[in-house]
This record gives sequence, C-alpha cells and structure tokens, in this order.
Amino acid sequence: ITSKDLPDVTNGDRDLYDTLENCLARDRALYDGHAVAAVAAIDESTARKALNLIRVTYKVLPHVTDVDEAMKPGAPIVQPRVYTRGVSPKPKSPSNVAKVSEFGHGDVEAGFKAADVVVEKSYKTEQTHQGYIEPHACLASVGPDGHGELWVTTQGHFVYRNTCAALLGMDVAKLKVTASEIGGGFGGKTHVWMEPIALALSRKANRPVKLEMTRDEVFRSTGPTSSTSIDVKIGVKKDGTITAASAELRYQDGAFPGIWAMLGAMTAYACYDLKNVKTLGYDVLVNRPKVAAYRAPSAPMAAFAVESTINEVAAKIGMDPVDFRIKNAAKEGTKSSYGPTYGPIGIGSTLAAVKKHPHMRAKLGKNQGRGMACGFWFNFGGETCTDLNIGVDGTVTLTVGTVDVGGARASLSLIAAEELGIPYERVKCNIADTGSLGHNHMTDGSRGTFSSGMSTIFAARHAIEELCQRAADTWDIPVKDVVWNDGNATAKGKKHKQLQPLSLGDLAGGSENTGGPIAGHSQIVADGAGVSFASHICDIEVDPETSATKVVRYTVIQDAGKAIHPDYVEGQFQGGAAQGIGWALNEEYIYGDDGRLQNPGFLDYRIPVCSDLPFIDTQILEIPNPNHPYGIRGVGETSIVPPLAAIGNALSDVAGVRMTHVPMSPPRIRKAVKENQA
Repeated sequence: ITSKDLPDVTNGDRDLYDTLENCLARDRALYDGHAVAAVAAIDESTARKALNLIRVTYKVLPHVTDVDEAMKPGAPIVQPRVYTRGVSPKPKSPSNVAKVSEFGHGDVEAGFKAADVVVEKSYKTEQTHQGYIEPHACLASVGPDGHGELWVTTQGHFVYRNTCAALLGMDVAKLKVTASEIGGGFGGKTHVWMEPIALALSRKANRPVKLEMTRDEVFRSTGPTSSTSIDVKIGVKKDGTITAASAELRYQDGAFPGIWAMLGAMTAYACYDLKNVKTLGYDVLVNRPKVAAYRAPSAPMAAFAVESTINEVAAKIGMDPVDFRIKNAAKEGTKSSYGPTYGPIGIGSTLAAVKKHPHMRAKLGKNQGRGMACGFWFNFGGETCTDLNIGVDGTVTLTVGTVDVGGARASLSLIAAEELGIPYERVKCNIADTGSLGHNHMTDGSRGTFSSGMSTIFAARHAIEELCQRAADTWDIPVKDVVWNDGNATAKGKKHKQLQPLSLGDLAGGSENTGGPIAGHSQIVADGAGVSFASHICDIEVDPETSATKVVRYTVIQDAGKAIHPDYVEGQFQGGAAQGIGWALNEEYIYGDDGRLQNPGFLDYRIPVCSDLPFIDTQILEIPNPNHPYGIRGVGETSIVPPLAAIGNALSDVAGVRMTHVPMSPPRIRKAVKENQA
C-alpha cells in the first residue's frame, strides 16, 4: 500500500491529517525515515523481498534540521500549509514557526531595572529518544464485514481506537483495540505511528497482519524529544530577591506542529514565586521525525536552562544556591508563572529536606563536584471509567481502561482493597479492551494512579452501597441502618443488636437470592491533579584527562501527595532520574549534513546501564493533594526534570565552567574547559 490506500477522510482536522501524513508520505517525504510504502506478505522473508523490488524516485529538496537555522529568513519551508499561530495579525505566508506561546505576569522591564544584578545565558539541548526496550508492534485484523481488531503496544488503546477508526473511515464501534503488556513507553507510545498501516494492509489482504518496527525504524520514524535553543534572563536584588525573570524557548517539533515549546514556556519558572515573569515559546518545524512526549515533556530542557542560571545568579550575589531557591520558592497562594494560583504544594518542603539531607554534608573526593536542581510537572486527569465486580466467592475483579506502565494495577488493587476492607490478595485488576468498558484517556501526564485511583474509589463506594442494600434486604431493615466497616455490613443501633455482621463473602455468596451480581461502576473526568515538585542532589567525578563524567551519588526528594505503593513510587523516582542522567551525559540524535540520522540504534545511541549508575537514594514527601480523596499526586514524570541541571551544576562545581550544551559529553566538557582557560 501507499498513501493512496489511506485516503484523506479527516474533514479538515489538522492534527488528524498530520497523523495520516506521518504514517505514509503523501506529497513529500518530510524526514529521514518517513515511510512511503508498506508491504504485507505471507512471511517476513517474502515481505523483505517485495520491499526490495520497490523503486522510489526522489526529487531532493532543501532541508533544515536545526531549530535556530529553521527560524532564519530564507530557511527551507518544511510545511507550506503551516502558518504561525498565536500571533497577530494573522500571517500571510507560511513559516517554520508553527506556534508562538506567551505566559507571565507583572512588568518584566521594570523588574530588570530594579535589579542589582542581571544574568543572561543561552543554552542548547539535543534531541533524545525515550529508549524503550520493546519496539512498536501491533497485530491488525479487518474482516470482510468491516469490523476490525487491533492488538498493540500502547499507552492509550482507547485513543488509538478513535484515531485509527477516524483515519480508516470506520465506525468507532467496529474497531476493538486491546493493549498488550507494554515493554516501556515513557510517552513515546502515546502517539499513533504505524497502526493505521497495519489495519489498511489487513483490510486489503483480508488477512491478519503483524507489523513490528526494527530498532532502526523506531529511531528514525517515531517520536523523540525536541532539540532546543533557550535564552534565559534573571534579575535579582543583593538580598537574593528575584525582581524579574524571562525566557525565550525555541523547541523543534519535527516535521509536524506540536505543543512542546508551549509546555517548556509553562514549566520554566514554575518552581518560583515571581512578581515579574515572561516566557515566550516557539514551536518550530524541521526535517526530523514528529516529536512525541517523553516523561514530563519539554520540562527537562527548560529546567536545565533556568536552574543552571539560578546557580549563576546565586554565585553572583554570593548566596548559597539552596538558600537562594528557598527564598524565592513558590508556595501556597503563589500565582504561578503560567497562570493558576497554587494550592498546597511541595517545592519548599523538598528544598528544606535538601538542606537537612546527609548527602549535602558528605565530604567530596578528588575531582568530584556537587550540584542540585529543582523540577516541576503539572500532572493530568481526564476521562476514566472503572468496573468493580464481586465474585460469588468474595473475590473482586477490578476492570480499568488505563494502561499499566508503572505498576498502577498494584496500586489500584490496594485502593480497592482499602475501600472494601478486604485483603489486597482478594483483588485482581485487569486492563479492559475498548469493547468492554467506557472510554479512558491514555496513560500520560502521570494520571494512572491519580485518575483511575479516584474512579476506583467511586466504583468501590458504589459497590458498597449495593452491599449495604443487600444486607438491609437480608435483614429486612432500612438501608440507612446499615454501615460498612472492615469488609462487613453491620446493623447499627440497639434495636438490631441481635443481627450478626455479614461479610463481603457472605453477601456475594447469597447474591443470587438477593438481586443477582454485585458490582460497582464509575465514570468520571478526573479533575484536580495536583502539581508535583522535586529537588535532586548529585555528586559527580570527572576524569581530568578524558573529561569522562561519572555520577557517584544521587538523591531524589519529591512530593508524592500520598504514596499508595511506596516501593513503586521509589521506582518511579529512580527510573526518571536514571533517564535524566543519560540525557545529561550521553544521549543525542546526530544528524549529518545530508539530513540523515547517523546513530539509529543502541550501539551508537548509548543509554545508561546499571554499571553506569550509583544506587539512587529517594525520599518521599507527602503533601496531600486536596482534590483527591487519598491526597494522591502523579509521581512518574517529575523525577526526569532536575537531572540535567543538577549534573550541570555539579560540573560547574568541579570544573569551574558553566556547561550550556546538553549532552555534556567529554568533548564538550574539554572544549568548555579550554575556552575557560583561554
């Protein structure tokens, strides 16, 4: 098949059309790795032979892969149909700047005039990949009746169903999608890439089609992060009060418009209480793959720039960098840099914990340095639907539609058991296919335990209402006289003292005589996801000859709201920090002058392995989220935000140079040291 087999039925929906065009190139191949044709055959060998018979004739066009170059006048236009959004008046000519986003409040210019010291710095970060071990894969089957099934490794099978059905002109109800156990996603499996191709091939062949990307294809064709170019300016009084802060953030979106600079502009100064602040974000198109989310998308790059500059400012006025952050930290009642006013938040508590932590007092060895940095992420909620069914033996089946990417099933089972008052072992949590449950948003934005946890609570309470009604019917008393406690229905009041409690098992076992199966249900839009803050401490050792940098000690301190499963929470803290360390020191996409990716695989794109890392210490703080019955906040993303800056600040401590380009690889460190010496 080619794009002709996927006709445009998007009805002007720009985002949907971008997904369609990204699946198979329509008029132009927009980046190295942009597919133009796909083959299905009886086996892999035959398919490869068929692919080798295809001849594609290309007319080579000018290209641009660097975000700053793409913004220059006269740069090759990546998408002639894209006009800059967010500016007035409306542009009359196409541009690589797809969107401009502005946030802030106060009078920034007046704030800078009032400052005793103003520091301006510029930074660059290179493109990275999520590095999930399992490649993208799916199995599609479309029958002659037009009904289809899709088994896919994804973070959001309900969203995939809606998108794929729309692209293939199918009724949503005619496509059932099942999420397979996922071998890592980290945001990279929240976007539809090749699944419509598999469905189109199956529809044409009238056979099931399995499609699995090679590692080369994963790197070339799926969504990495943005590379960025960021300018930061901070003004401060001699007493340490920040008078003004601004940032200009340029994020490349790949070949299709995104929201990545907008997110960077929103998160850049979110940790601080600022009277005058302004951030400008530019989403820029380049000839690279469509950018996707990666664990707190866009925040690590913005934090690298801001938190590095924060240390520079503190040094200029002779103030301890932790004390400087504490003085300017956001708190309850602070108007955030991106708009909303904060409720109870944990940034101050994480910084206070940094001051007290033994890590900060430990003696450093030769060629070692220490740095710290803060990080922020919004967290999200969204549509959530949950069923809770009680079996006749008293066991509970919890059915959710949120894909488990970080241990959510265990946490949700704990929540259900807590509500029902039964042992955790009596609860089994399953992930439903799209034909078995109402719509659920995908697992992103650290929403899994927050939103599905909230829905599980409501479903359990719905089931408890039914259990109390069954007990009341059994005893022939008003339901208002029945209470549920520790897994038992109990009749309250002296007039019912002769009635013995009925357990969940008792009521379930007799359900056929009291009204049939007992179940609870909940469908909600989970609002009120509490924002999350973290502070990290990092010790590094730099080889004076090679500039090779090794992390020798690392500590994560983060507010979890309420840690439902502390071991899993610690694992999320450690996993995000480990990925951030790799991002800071090693990982980058390398493009040649011809616009081709030169390192599409783990041999030349090096992610950290266990021997590269120390044990990552964690400290869980619990500042409850008032918008959740248990006080839960998302925990899965914030921990990737501070590492880039924490390592950069540690390098400044040991080497005496400010690193402004990520990754901070040995050649870049050597270059910075030589320039500083000169």
